[in-house]
Amino acid sequence: MINFLKKDDRLILCYTPEYAGSVNWITDTIKAKGLVKLKKTFRYTEGDILNNAEFEETTEIDDYVDPEMEVTTFFRFAELTADYYKVKRGILIDNFDIFIYKNVPLKTNFFVADSDVSVFQVIKNISPNDFYLGGDNPSAVPVEEFEKLLKHFPNSYERRKYVEARLSSLLRNYLEGVKDAEKVYQKYLDTKLFMHGTNLTEIFRNVELVKYQTILEKLREMLKDENQYSEHQWQEEILQIILLLYPKYILAFKSVPIQARLADGIKDKQLDLLLVDSNGYIDVIEIKKPFENAIMTKGVYRENYIPLRELSGTVMQIEKYIYYLNRWSLEGEFFLSKRYKTQLPEGFEIKIANPNGLIIMGRENNLSSQQKNDFEVVKRKYKNIVDIITYDNLLERLHFTIEQFQKI
Repeated sequence: MINFLKKDDRLILCYTPEYAGSVNWITDTIKAKGLVKLKKTFRYTEGDILNNAEFEETTEIDDYVDPEMEVTTFFRFAELTADYYKVKRGILIDNFDIFIYKNVPLKTNFFVADSDVSVFQVIKNISPNDFYLGGDNPSAVPVEEFEKLLKHFPNSYERRKYVEARLSSLLRNYLEGVKDAEKVYQKYLDTKLFMHGTNLTEIFRNVELVKYQTILEKLREMLKDENQYSEHQWQEEILQIILLLYPKYILAFKSVPIQARLADGIKDKQLDLLLVDSNGYIDVIEIKKPFENAIMTKGVYRENYIPLRELSGTVMQIEKYIYYLNRWSLEGEFFLSKRYKTQLPEGFEIKIANPNGLIIMGRENNLSSQQKNDFEVVKRKYKNIVDIITYDNLLERLHFTIEQFQKI
């Protein structure tokens, strides 16, 4: 059994053999080989053994060693330098110095992994630098992180499963009925090797909750009396909401000049709103005030409700804009990147590659279930080009988002 004792400015390793009959094996081994290895990790010579008499008056000793003093051997381990115990080179490793913060409660498994694997012999193969455990040193490894690291050392069971996996992969080429040890080994690794990073959702939960609740309240207030807003003011307000709900978009440009390459020549057109995502790709958005009768007809045509002119006209308009942008292509990318250069990040370029359309318009709260079903058919018809979102759908998305955050 190994324990550590802090005495004066020294850190002492206390070793008590598990069997009384093996008391003399340390001195016998040192005489025969010149050194002894404890748990295949701690290397000691005769000069590192301390006199037991030095500890006879130490009252704390009872917490660390066997009451029979003669069966416990005391070894030098580390000396206090400033706020760190510096481990004597050669005991654990020769390649670099190991510093342990003075208030760190030492455990044997900090140095010896399962089945007597030397932790610092493994670390030596990864880093040649001095190692600081705990404390305020800029390069110190926090104790909590170090303990997590120790969990990744393979134990005897894992090593056995690994050997079996390697053997089974070879023997299956020649023998029938060989156990699929590779699958067993991989299943074991799946349960062991996992990373718990910072829970970002939990960190930003309250902030996001306030954001979405504020947006929901604002949208509800706007919808109570949309007549107090002009078309331009309404677009400005809704655009702010869209940029918050769709974080992929980082910029929005208004009154954007584009060129339409038509059969009878090139004509200048103007987009009301253009969205730019974080990769530079553009999409087209149309924002309409939520007039009550703007989506589906009240009467049926051949047993179906059909889109009103306001909806079908807006879809046609946005499809044309997308058509113009695709034909404008590289020349349009250069023109738009140059025109908005001062508003774009350094080195950022606008790209045109099959833009999508987004339409925000109309209400669903006054539609019958059949009208809503037919409206869904209309939306799915244009889904590959245009996403049609009503204000009631926006309210619903916000409500579900808030509900989900509240469950976290």
